[in-house]
Amino acid sequence: MRMTRIMVPLAAAILLAGCAGQGGYGGSQRGGGVSTTAKGSGIGAAVGAAAGALSGDGSTSRRDRALIGAAVGAAAGAGVGAYMDRQEKELRRGLEGSRIEVDRQGDDIVLNMPSKVTFDFDSAQLTGQAQNALNEVANVLSQYQDTRVNIAGHTDSTGDASYNQRLSERRAQSVGNYLSQGGVASSRLNTTGYGENQPVASNNTDAGRAQNRRVEITLTPTEGAGNRGGGRRQQGQRR
Repeated sequence: MRMTRIMVPLAAAILLAGCAGQGGYGGSQRGGGVSTTAKGSGIGAAVGAAAGALSGDGSTSRRDRALIGAAVGAAAGAGVGAYMDRQEKELRRGLEGSRIEVDRQGDDIVLNMPSKVTFDFDSAQLTGQAQNALNEVANVLSQYQDTRVNIAGHTDSTGDASYNQRLSERRAQSVGNYLSQGGVASSRLNTTGYGENQPVASNNTDAGRAQNRRVEITLTPTEGAGNRGGGRRQQGQRR
């Protein structure tokens, strides 16, 4: 009975948090699904309520602590979701026509840069088209300081595996260096090469190998995301 009394207001808090987030931008959504902001609110409410129910010194009822925790968690979840929503919207606008895919995965944003856009064959030197696209990415990232940037290089399975590993590392580093030159702090950047070990298509066809030759940039919110807003250029930042 005691647990029922806790779960009823908890469910109500999660429902309200989801309704409050319906206006968030969900660029990769289709149809009438719940926005990313709303999902963040609901998850935050659930986690906050659970933590709140288990905390306290007894002066506040377990039910009240659950409600307080749900409210705080919902606000935090909605803030992160909205922060990433705005970032996603600006990236989609800036990269339109670049052939770089923008994919939303929960609170993460993944930029898929195919080899035909980024590098010539057997090269780690960025093409002019790739540089133009990365200028847009750097411009957005300079406005969203609470975003971690993970850069992963990938190859197909043609040739020697150890050579492919080194090539993937050099390509990821080239992207990282260019973003750093564009004003993104190196402390926010993490570069990794995976060689041929993480294919997304079959290496038995030309089309499949082309898909596997890619660089993926994954943008992840850090702990402070949503607390300071975002989208406002700080004084002294470069374009």
